[in-house]
Amino acid sequence: MSQQTLKVMQSRDLKRTTSKQNIGHTLGTVGIYAFLLFMALVVLFPFYWMVISSLKSLAEYRMSKPTFWPQTLLLSNYRDAFTTANLGRLFLNTAYVGIVSTLLSLFITIITAFAFARLDFKGKDLLFAALLGTMMIPGELFTITNYITVNSFGWTHTFTALIVPFLVSVFYIYLLRQNFLQIPNELYLAAKVDGTSDWKYLWKVMVPLALPTLISITILKMMGAWNSYIWPRLVANDDMHRLVTNGLRNAFKDTSGEVNYPVQMAAVALVSAPLFMVFIFLRKYIMAGVSRSGIKG
Repeated sequence: MSQQTLKVMQSRDLKRTTSKQNIGHTLGTVGIYAFLLFMALVVLFPFYWMVISSLKSLAEYRMSKPTFWPQTLLLSNYRDAFTTANLGRLFLNTAYVGIVSTLLSLFITIITAFAFARLDFKGKDLLFAALLGTMMIPGELFTITNYITVNSFGWTHTFTALIVPFLVSVFYIYLLRQNFLQIPNELYLAAKVDGTSDWKYLWKVMVPLALPTLISITILKMMGAWNSYIWPRLVANDDMHRLVTNGLRNAFKDTSGEVNYPVQMAAVALVSAPLFMVFIFLRKYIMAGVSRSGIKG
């Protein structure tokens, strides 16, 4: 076999191998996107069903054969949901609790994270390790003791009981501390040489540099306040202090105990809308804050 013939055969084998690799890569890419599309449909289907159910009549909702698009669009269900459940009051209560608790929690988180990241005091590492250890304890274990404490202070059926017990979050402190540690210590030493106080250095240098993480903490804290259910129902379930999560319970039953499910679905859609908007428009800040806090350098 001549050398020229051998080169031709090797070229053909190389082309055949390259073609197989391209086909395999294309099929793999198609398979990945098909799987992602399927999982997206699985995740989005409950929300789609919530929306179309909120636009149906009660008779259509109870049909033995479900319809995947309303026969008649009843936008009035949203008006009925807003008035029946007194959603205006529920939104105001939840917004007040969320904003006040978020601002106070941010202040506590910032000064605590700064202390663990930059200040030197005896037992700092041991104390921080003890704080991290509390993250392994389920929050439900504190429900009874927190309720006894709140009740002894006379805070039940007040906004104070909804705000104070959850102002300190070890996870947020850890997240912000890790971000503070990424800021070069030379900036702190230079500021001390210039006579800058720790308080001024914190708010003028460290807070602006850690803004993405602070935005992430703000979003997560607001979402946590919006989604809280067990604790508000336990300590403040009266009409003046009820939040959106437990305000929809039993709000759509008539005198016979029958539930108007389309109107209830409309109320759930209205309550879920702010969280959807937060996720759609601010998701990049959540990811940026979490990713920056996980890398030191």
